[in-house]
Amino acid sequence: MRRLILILTAIFTLAGTTLPGFAVDPPYQAQLERLTKVMGSLHYLHPLCGHEEIDWRLQAADLIDLDQPDEDRRSRLVGAFNDGYRDFARLHQRCGDAEMLALERFLTEAETLSREIHARFAE
Repeated sequence: MRRLILILTAIFTLAGTTLPGFAVDPPYQAQLERLTKVMGSLHYLHPLCGHEEIDWRLQAADLIDLDQPDEDRRSRLVGAFNDGYRDFARLHQRCGDAEMLALERFLTEAETLSREIHARFAE
């Protein structure tokens, strides 16, 4: 691996260019992606089960904006939200016991993830 890096560095140097910058994800990226995916699922399930009081899309957008991600990370976070929404929209057309259970579990998971991210990484 080290040899490959040296070879690539030499190639870029000889070509008169610099190495492209590699963005490094923050340590909470995986948890934040999971949280936005859960929020996407909640965005679908909440209205399906008669709850309109929380706009999960707006909540996720605010969360993403507060994090100030680069374009790649923003795209992955939005993609996770959309995946969560689509995962439930494909299979669930009405609110029954399974949907209510999923809703409760996602609310608990979102709360847990939020607390963990805040406790470990908030300044």
